[in-house]
Amino acid sequence: MTAFSNYLENKILEHTLKGATNPYTPPTTIYIGLFTSSLGETGGGNEISTSGSAYARQSVAFGTVTSGSVSNSNTILFSTATSNWGTITQIGLFDAATGGNLLYYGSVVTSKTVSIGDTFSISPGNLTITLD
Repeated sequence: MTAFSNYLENKILEHTLKGATNPYTPPTTIYIGLFTSSLGETGGGNEISTSGSAYARQSVAFGTVTSGSVSNSNTILFSTATSNWGTITQIGLFDAATGGNLLYYGSVVTSKTVSIGDTFSISPGNLTITLD
């Protein structure tokens, strides 16, 4: 995952190059959302519905940044699906558990269909953000 949202691109440019009077303050918690269609720099995509599905964004912790890369340090475990979520093809990182601003987005390496009774999880080290 290496794509920035327009929101984050603007905040970083303002903060690092313009000495913005309202500098970017990073969120204290980052949340991951699951999508069944493509996201773009302004968001969009089809996030799993929270209505009757047991779906909710989950918090993500990251380890040490090394050589322009950082990975999740925790197991990210979503609740057991109580409805069919569809095929997860994209993920987004947000600054809020609901709503909020999209920060990063990208495709999953292997899509996964989540049906009733299934869970979706990401093991430590398997969600990597790389900048080059």
